[in-house]
Amino acid sequence: YKAVIFDMGGVLLPSPYKNAAELELRHAVPVGTIAQGMRLGDKSSAWKRFITGEMSAAEFIDAFGKECAEMAGCSVPVDLFLAELTTGHMAQQLPAMTEAIQCIRAEGLKTAVLSNNFFLHDGQTFLPVDRSQFSVVVESCIEGMCKPDPRIYRLCAERLGVLPEESVFLDDVGQNVTAAQQLGFRAIKVGDPGAAIGELQGVLGFPLSGFVPGTRAVRPEMALPLEQLGQHLREVLSLESPEPLGVRQFSHGQSNPTYLVTAGGRRLVLRKKPPGALLPSAHAVEREFRVLKALSSAGVPVPKVMALCEDPSVIGTPFFLMEYCPGRIFHDPSLPGMDRQERREVYEAMVRVLCRIHSVDIKAVGLEDYGKSGSYVARQVQTWMKQYRASETRRIPAMERLMEWLPRHLPRSERTAVVHGDFRLDNLIFHPEKPEVLAVLDWELSTLGDPISDLAYSCLAHFLPSGFPVLKGISQCDLAELGIPSAEEIFSLYSSHMGLERLDSWNTYMAFSLFRVAAILQGVYKRHLKGQASSADAASTGELAEQMAELAWDFAVKEGFRIFKSVPVGNPGAGPRRAFGSCSSSRPAPGQLIISPEGLPPPVQELYGRLQGFISARILPVEQELRDHQVSEKRWTTHPVVEQLKEAARVAGLWNLFIPLELDPLAQFGAGLTNLQYAHLCELMGRSLYAPEVFNCSAPDTGNMEVLIRYGTQRHQEEWLTPLLSGTIRSCFAMTEPQVASSDATNIEASIIEDEDYYILNGHKWWTSGALNPSCKLCVFMGKTDPSAPKHKQQSMILVPMDTPGVRVVRPLSVYGGEDAPGGHAELVFENVRVPRSSLLLGPGRGFEIAQGRLGPGRVHHCMRLVGHAERALELMKERVKTRVAFGKPLAEQGTILADIGLSRLEIEQARLLVLKTAHLMDTVGNKVAAPEIAMIKAVVPSMAQKVIDRAIQAFGAAGLSNDYPLALFFSWARALRLADGPDEVHRATVAKMELKR
Repeated sequence: YKAVIFDMGGVLLPSPYKNAAELELRHAVPVGTIAQGMRLGDKSSAWKRFITGEMSAAEFIDAFGKECAEMAGCSVPVDLFLAELTTGHMAQQLPAMTEAIQCIRAEGLKTAVLSNNFFLHDGQTFLPVDRSQFSVVVESCIEGMCKPDPRIYRLCAERLGVLPEESVFLDDVGQNVTAAQQLGFRAIKVGDPGAAIGELQGVLGFPLSGFVPGTRAVRPEMALPLEQLGQHLREVLSLESPEPLGVRQFSHGQSNPTYLVTAGGRRLVLRKKPPGALLPSAHAVEREFRVLKALSSAGVPVPKVMALCEDPSVIGTPFFLMEYCPGRIFHDPSLPGMDRQERREVYEAMVRVLCRIHSVDIKAVGLEDYGKSGSYVARQVQTWMKQYRASETRRIPAMERLMEWLPRHLPRSERTAVVHGDFRLDNLIFHPEKPEVLAVLDWELSTLGDPISDLAYSCLAHFLPSGFPVLKGISQCDLAELGIPSAEEIFSLYSSHMGLERLDSWNTYMAFSLFRVAAILQGVYKRHLKGQASSADAASTGELAEQMAELAWDFAVKEGFRIFKSVPVGNPGAGPRRAFGSCSSSRPAPGQLIISPEGLPPPVQELYGRLQGFISARILPVEQELRDHQVSEKRWTTHPVVEQLKEAARVAGLWNLFIPLELDPLAQFGAGLTNLQYAHLCELMGRSLYAPEVFNCSAPDTGNMEVLIRYGTQRHQEEWLTPLLSGTIRSCFAMTEPQVASSDATNIEASIIEDEDYYILNGHKWWTSGALNPSCKLCVFMGKTDPSAPKHKQQSMILVPMDTPGVRVVRPLSVYGGEDAPGGHAELVFENVRVPRSSLLLGPGRGFEIAQGRLGPGRVHHCMRLVGHAERALELMKERVKTRVAFGKPLAEQGTILADIGLSRLEIEQARLLVLKTAHLMDTVGNKVAAPEIAMIKAVVPSMAQKVIDRAIQAFGAAGLSNDYPLALFFSWARALRLADGPDEVHRATVAKMELKR
């Protein structure tokens, strides 16, 4: 099973029927009256209407009171029933159920609440349980349907992402249980919660009691011989209790199996070597025992060790025992649920305890022989190279590069201290209430060495994504907003505590740390293949090893840039034009430039494949129908097929793919893709003029949605962004004007004049794409709020509903005779258009700032779609020339045709690489630094596409000019975009000016 679904009342909470019966006895009401009213199946019954959200609490009390009074023949205190039901012990989750849920989630199963509940007097829903316990919460009053309606069961399973057959359902009402069983759920009727938990435990096959945070049931392959262990504990610890041992396995960690043992009323932690043949010197629990004992005497917060057993006959491998230290372990480095100050204090406490470890007098604690002094990083590199080679299952190119690079870029000087070897936030136990470290765990990799390696390792999470399976990261988080120190701040804080100078070469330490992690992960994967891994996630570590190696290589590249820039040159201004981003940035460390879909991460490759299949199977076959519609009398209406395709795309998860990861790090609005990843998908969409709209990825909506995400207020987003993201409305962008040269946007003359709580807009706009679409409800308008301000501070942007009085569509404009219906390109007049002051974006005079934020990703989108146009045109051209004969031989054998095909391929490849490089730079160094490349692609790609498409048209002959193929429309778009994104001359001049400043 993959999920367990709980009803609330009578399952998670005490039974409402029992409470109702007790109330009826106290008030001389026939017992069962309220229960009978609650079980009425009539859709018009008060209870049914209450739990489907059709009634307020006050309305329910009145209506339900009348129903119950009619059944009982006397007044029924329904108001008291509802008050008791929603307060006191009735609104407290049963402790046994809470523990069962904790055990279920510890095993990796999903949990859900599927409740027939209602709105309270304050308008909130009655759900007195901790939502964080559940993967999904489904409330009948919000969904407008209730159990036993089959739809609500299906909805719950769909949101969980499981099949009914993969789910267990618990409810205290027979008809609800029956309905679930009929849909395929494994259902349990709850009478006594304790008995139900026992039945559920039998179904799931693991204990649902004895939960301790961070533990799970012992996996069968990691079971301990309890009889021998119990005998050993009685001898070593003088335990006299005859009770059987309680054992759970800690789910945290990938290395030495660690168990929580309950014996004689005491909680102990047992840490052992894994079974089977192991790599030399790995998993040395004996060393862990020694260092813990020594550090404890030096005042370092570590668990108290109790006994070491080196006899493998007891439980199969050596192990040691230590006291269980309760407290908080933070597995999520973003520290959700804390305020900014608390987060900072936690990270500062982590740095302080690391400094305490590194300040231990090695000789005084008897650890002078715990490792070798000096050349630690060099020895570690060699050690992990050997470990990696011993566990290698396939060739990882990044690891090969690192093993060549690291020995040649070792730190020039090192200090010797006790090093933890795996120091990170989730290896620390914090006080339950204070930002104080009670114990440092997991000393398996400890030795004497360079303490900066520990410091670098503690910053790993800063460069990993939040979804990284083994170690969650914070690279996509706004650290300043969260209050979490950046990696550079942590290095500075450590240096201050330890009295050190600034550490400039820490990229090397980061590369080494990540290389070591990659080697460890590879070892875990090798043990998994042999059946020796202690973690349930070990199967995925092979792929993770490669990801870590690639990230390590990124730091090696950054260190290379640092060294290169530090080399003295004759001209002080010379040097590389750019380096990868600063270490203190919250931006993820740059990855490799991905030049083909095969290089995309597996989840993005899977998305790419689904998108490709959808376009080929669903869009290309209906293109002719859509082209015909664009020249028909109904062309100013949206074709029904487009709406059908949009709904299908949404259901398929191919929706809002364009929103860049740096703008939406939590993937709240889109698919969480980088600009580079989306560029490959965007090229696919460029194979059809209709695909972008089908996936809600078409301009100008994409740019407008980005503007609303970046600069819109919450009200702007609720009013406009939400419907745009859902595809229920369209939008347009009004900037270009017929009376001025709009290639210089400072020329625009439209005015935005303040008038108390409003702005008055006047202006004449044209080439406002999308304004004629019947679904276009919003216009983003650019005009001048202060003509006397500095040139780039005069303009502002404001949101204008299209139905505002004074907004008038003059006419549709044609492109090479085509009108591009139904969106079109409109000429608009704005005459005394009044919009509220709150509609202004960001503030007066910030229009250019918004425009710059809007332009970067959109240009990549346009250019990659044009690459898609060109690829499709070349594909059609090749098919055509293979099947047509002229002057006695196929066109494909004509020299001029061959030359055209070859030249087209050359130009497409060059243009694509430039756009991908641009997207890569936007992801790694930001849009501002990537400005030269953005200007280049604006000039290069439309011209390339125009030439390639023109050659294809030439090969088709007159047919290429017709509406029977997409070539004519492709050509018109390519030519138009040589102006729509600014004239070629402007872009060439921009590039030249930047080149002269290099």
